[in-house]
Order: sequence, then structure tokens, then C-alpha cells
Amino acid sequence: MPLKLIIANTEILKGTKTTINLELPKLYNTPTNLPIKIIRGKKDGPVVFVSAAIHGDELNGIEIIRRLRKLNILNKLKGTLILVPIVNVYGIMNLSRYLPDRRDLNRSFPGSIKGSLASRVAQIFFDEIVCKCNLGIDLHTASIHKSNLPQVRTNIDDEYTFNLAKSFQAPVVLHSELRDGSLRSVAQESGIPILLYEAGEALRFHEFSIRIGVKGIINVLREMEMLPSVVRKKNFKSPIVTRFSTWIRSSESGMLRTIKALGDTVKKDEIIAYIDEPMGDDSFEIKALFDGVIIGKSEIPLVQEGDAVFHIAKLKNLESAETKLEYFNENVIEQSEFYELHNEEIIE
Repeated sequence: MPLKLIIANTEILKGTKTTINLELPKLYNTPTNLPIKIIRGKKDGPVVFVSAAIHGDELNGIEIIRRLRKLNILNKLKGTLILVPIVNVYGIMNLSRYLPDRRDLNRSFPGSIKGSLASRVAQIFFDEIVCKCNLGIDLHTASIHKSNLPQVRTNIDDEYTFNLAKSFQAPVVLHSELRDGSLRSVAQESGIPILLYEAGEALRFHEFSIRIGVKGIINVLREMEMLPSVVRKKNFKSPIVTRFSTWIRSSESGMLRTIKALGDTVKKDEIIAYIDEPMGDDSFEIKALFDGVIIGKSEIPLVQEGDAVFHIAKLKNLESAETKLEYFNENVIEQSEFYELHNEEIIE
């Protein structure tokens, strides 16, 4: 960690909590700021950012960060935590995934101060926040009318990021290739690893995903020794780890009638849904392409030929996966568990 940490020309002192409004390009004649919450511990340590709403319709991460920053355990922080609850402040005004220039911010990195609006926002966020950090945790949901099982996406071939991804304790860790222009791709080129948390549905709060997200960030900070370890009341449950996934697309148009739900395991050639003709009697089967677990699905019953319907992660051992998924049942992570983060027993 540098002796001085300066963001938006403001020095962040040790042992302080600071709010900064980082100036962004104006929207017509309306000033626009990027709100940032910074917690810097009294002791030196890594600098980690947590960002949400790079896509303006992805709301779960905003609530995850709101709950996270209220936890008393952060008073024990070693190092610095930078919280950016709404990166795409333009998109959220219109409940839109994109910016007003119709560009995807997460395909616009590293950006340019002379480029499009998306490019300019990407450059400011990257230069002022990302490049000053040792790690990033970027919070996402599925796109509109789809939902994701809570999952962490990263490079599982990198031992460091793989261990952090497992420590998050989401149900699934998925190997994810880099995409040109994405935050994760450009950050990795600069030596800054990113964990991508995908969970829930656009324009909705999903309580299960939010709770796993809050606890997962705390788990990662502990793994990095930025927070003290605790007396574990429950055994560590390892996630399902998978290297390959694919979307199954509809071969027909009609009404989608699902048989399998998000988080269900499926066997190769098992029927997971039907497409019914709304004005006729014909039904068409949708079958699993391989053994796996459903980590994403369409939430709208109307489908056109070629629409992505089910996202399935490939598995080798369905029995083991089912056992792991049972642990991540919504009843496991109770609300009381998060209140414990305010007053849990700490090993000094």
C-alpha cells in the first residue's frame, strides 16, 4: 500500500472513513458525480475496490455495498476498502444497462478522455480507482429477463484468484475467459485481479444473492488478512468448480414451460423444459446437452427461436454437486448470521 493514497485530489488518511464525489462528464447541463465510500484502516494493507452497477439495471450490488459498509467488523480493517455502489450513474437514472450513448461501459475499458461518453467514464473510473488497487470485486446480475445462480467468475488457472474465488463461498466458481474491453480484462493486463460476482436478476433485489454477496466479500477480505479471523461456527463448504458452461437456445418459438429450476442439477438428454405452441397443440422438448447444473435461466415465458433459455455449467460428479448445493439452500444463510458480523468473536 502506498504511503499516500490520493483519489480525486483528496488524500485518504489512515484510520478514516471518507466520502468522495468524483466528477464525471456532465449530462447536458446537469453536473454528474460518481459517489465513492472509502474506509482506510489504521494499519497498512492491500487496497481493494468493490464496484456495482457498471450496468445501470443491475441493482443487487448496490444493496450489497450498502449493507457491507454498515458492518462493525470493518472497524478492524487493515488496508483500504474502496466502495463504488453505482458506477454507471447515467444508466441507473433510466433503469438502463447502457449509457446515454448506447454503449456498454463494461466493453469500454480502459477508456479515453477524448472518446465517447462511455469511454470517458471508463477512463476516469480506471485511473482514479482501479489502478490504485491490489484487487477488485465487481458485482453483477444477469441481463434483463434472466436470472443467475450466485456464482464467482474468474481465471481458475491462476492459483491466487482461484483461492480467493473459493473463499467467497458462492455456490459456483466458474472459469471465465476475458472479453475485450471489459473491466476484468484491462485490469488483469495491469496486474490487478478481479473477482466477478454474478447473482440474481436485473431490476430486482434477490435476498439470497445479497446475503451471499455481503458474506462473500467479508470472506475474501479475511482470506487476504485485511480482517481478523474468527471462531468458525460452521465448517467451510467448498463451492462447485466448473471450467465450461453454455447457453441452451430455443429451437422453436412459443410459450416456455420449465421443468427444472435455477440451481437444479440435470443429466445429459434430460428434459428440462417444453415449448408449447400458444395457438396449437404441439410441444417441443428442450434437453440438457450434458450433465451439469443450471446457473442461469430465462425468466420470461415467451421465447423466440434462437433465444437463450438455460445456462448450464458442465459437471463430472452430479452427486457431489447436489450435496454442495444443499448447503447453499436459502435457509442456510439466515439474517441473524449477518448481525453476527457486528459482534462476532474475533481471534486477535
